[in-house]
Amino acid sequence: MAFINDLGKIIFFLFLLLSFFLITAKSERKLPNYLFAAFLLISVIDFSGLFILPPNSKIIKGGKLASVLLQMPLYYLYVNSACYYNFKLRKEHLLHTLPFLFFGFLFSISGISKQSYGVFDIFSIIQYYYYIIAVFLALRNFKRLYQENYSSNHHLTYKWLMQTTVLFLIGNFFVLIRGLVDESSPVHNWLYTFTSLFILFVICWFVMNALYRPNLFAGINKDLVPVKSVNNLKEEPEQLKNLLQFMETEKPYLDDKLTLQKLAEQFNLPEKQLSLLINQHTGKHFFDFINEFRINYAKALLKDQSHLTVLEILYEVGFNSKSSFYTAFKKETSLTPTDYRKSVV
Repeated sequence: MAFINDLGKIIFFLFLLLSFFLITAKSERKLPNYLFAAFLLISVIDFSGLFILPPNSKIIKGGKLASVLLQMPLYYLYVNSACYYNFKLRKEHLLHTLPFLFFGFLFSISGISKQSYGVFDIFSIIQYYYYIIAVFLALRNFKRLYQENYSSNHHLTYKWLMQTTVLFLIGNFFVLIRGLVDESSPVHNWLYTFTSLFILFVICWFVMNALYRPNLFAGINKDLVPVKSVNNLKEEPEQLKNLLQFMETEKPYLDDKLTLQKLAEQFNLPEKQLSLLINQHTGKHFFDFINEFRINYAKALLKDQSHLTVLEILYEVGFNSKSSFYTAFKKETSLTPTDYRKSVV
């Protein structure tokens, strides 16, 4: 039990430190940092119970217990702010606090009885999975939008957020198992320790990687709408031929920040029509369509320009991330750039 108390203190102070760092860190987009810092601070309130006994007050005890209901809403808002650069907090987002206010008020009036705690426990589980589903749906929509409209490495944002959400889900699974075990059992303490260490690892891993890669959450436009398929489009084969010729001669894919909007303006075709042209007649999203040209150009440079390093080539062909380049190149050729160069030289 002493170890659990010490672990709680470590998590408590580390989360405070990470929250302070997120709030004060220099960043072009402050809102994601603020929301994640708020998520950590609310988590701190939960972990403080491991070594700090709350005052004998219904209001404080009720508020502390009810604060759990703010964790997932904050994470959901964080995910949206990380995905979309023009996401802003609005008055309607205050609706996410209603469960916290309701149970906080209930506990402050009647105290935390066995019956009210049972209702709260069931509600908190339902709320958790409601927001987990909402996060997965938000990430699915984000993935579709960036694939249809962007050629830069927004898939890294999707990857990190998806991995973190899955890890949170795994951590919650252990919390549920712990709830089924008798508190007097050594297994309960073991599960509590393991869950705490797991959560500590996930948070530190995510925050530190995000801080080391400040461009990870550049975000996309939240006002974009997924393109709906339209049948019987006219003259698209000829338009596709012209588009492919334009890509070969003008090489717009060399712009690492190329978007569907930019390409539509250069090619003089409405965005929706261009998106449909690419999706329905190449079988690719805009993201994969652009990367195919970049990879083909990279293959030519790897073969003919032996004096160029792989790093120089990836920037030359329009990539802005080594991991993005390696992932796309291996997807297209089943080889790493270095192995491909060895096979053709």
